[in-house]
Amino acid sequence: MVEQLAKAGFFRLRGVLIGTVAYQCYSAVLGRRLDAVAMQTGDADFAQFHEISVAVGDSMPPILEVLREVDPTFREIPSQVDGRVSTQFVSRDKFKVEFLTPNQWSDDQAGKPVPMPALGGAAAAPLRFLDYLIYQPIRAVLLHGAGVPVLIPSPERYAVHKVIVRSRRKEDRDATAKSAKDRLQARSIIEAMIANRQHADLASAFMEAWDRGDHWRAAIRQSIATYDDDFRAFLRTELSKGVTELEMDPAKYELADKSADGEKSTPGPK
Repeated sequence: MVEQLAKAGFFRLRGVLIGTVAYQCYSAVLGRRLDAVAMQTGDADFAQFHEISVAVGDSMPPILEVLREVDPTFREIPSQVDGRVSTQFVSRDKFKVEFLTPNQWSDDQAGKPVPMPALGGAAAAPLRFLDYLIYQPIRAVLLHGAGVPVLIPSPERYAVHKVIVRSRRKEDRDATAKSAKDRLQARSIIEAMIANRQHADLASAFMEAWDRGDHWRAAIRQSIATYDDDFRAFLRTELSKGVTELEMDPAKYELADKSADGEKSTPGPK
């Protein structure tokens, strides 16, 4: 599916592969084995900035035709808000493709499909926090066939974004499973980057998210609190190293040593 969309021009038009299929690329990017359980998925998610879709002056072929070249059973799922457009497409065996865009408007836009001129007739669902994720994506190769060149989020943004969105999942069975995968993906990438001594990259992404305001900080705190004590202490210690390397104060980001509270200050990951 990703290969077909690449051939149709999605990445040339500055689209970004996100979600678990993007996570599958990070082992090669980081040179580390990541948790394989977190690589399983039944969907593929693609994102593009709305302003890019408008300004690029080009378009892919009709999305449904592109998808049906891979599986002729694909069909549109009409938006519940506006049945004339679709942001999701599904095959007979329930594999789903979804297009997303950052919600940079008011909260009233939430859930309303956004027209995307470059996406071959597809609209995109607007999401908060997505602008952070897909800003300055990196080039990678999806390991399929001879390799599929793609654009994916930087690993540090992917990990921090997963920390944030994990706290915003609704409490139902499907969301609980996705939340667990969010946590596992974030942890796996964080541990790989720390093993690579990429403390500064990880800390920079963390600091940017933290500095975006109270809602972001609350989401980060809530999500980190769900990890075990050892990993929380490990994360605090390693992020503190990166923040210090960037000549900033760890205390500003609640990364000061809490060993006085009975929490270990320098453990490794489990």
